[in-house]
Amino acid sequence: MDTVDNRLWTEVTDPAKLREIVGEVMPQAATKERATLHEHDRAWLAASPYCVVATSDADGNCDASPKGDPAGKLIHVLDDATVAIPERKGNHRVDGYHNVLANPHVGLLSLLPGRRETLRINGRARIVADAPFFEDMIVKGHKPVLALVVEIETIFFHCGKASMRSGIWKPETWTPDVLPTHARMVKDTQVVDQTLEELVDKYGPKYEAGLY
Repeated sequence: MDTVDNRLWTEVTDPAKLREIVGEVMPQAATKERATLHEHDRAWLAASPYCVVATSDADGNCDASPKGDPAGKLIHVLDDATVAIPERKGNHRVDGYHNVLANPHVGLLSLLPGRRETLRINGRARIVADAPFFEDMIVKGHKPVLALVVEIETIFFHCGKASMRSGIWKPETWTPDVLPTHARMVKDTQVVDQTLEELVDKYGPKYEAGLY
């Protein structure tokens, strides 16, 4: 692969220059942050089955981890300024959790399929191994193995322009077959002992059966 030549790039390194290029913050955007949950936030979180948790370690190395559960079981509201996200069975890397142990600041992006806006939460997190509220996050008879408890510092709805530009919720724009199967990509990009046929079987129907 060719090395990127950045000699002709115009890099922005100054906050004033950045502001000059993008313009002043729109008044509505500047004042939309809240520190506690509104009833609309609660309703959104109850309906959302998918979110992304962004973290970074003490040196600023970042991670963004997707989380998913049935609607009503993903982001659990503890009080007006605290939410909890369950951790289910996975590959045991827990990169984001290691980051939280070093740096508790996290960002959440909550999605509602078909809705172009998103709900954003920034706050401070801690990892909880058990608590009474774990009972409220049981799915198919399984309690979460951990929970990420986030104390909200800012929460706000993000406008839908990114979704509109991408067409993400329009089925006619979906092209899942443009790439090889996941089994093929795992075989090509990771060190694995399984054959391609074994990986196809692994990521087939039995994969869904082992979610919880």
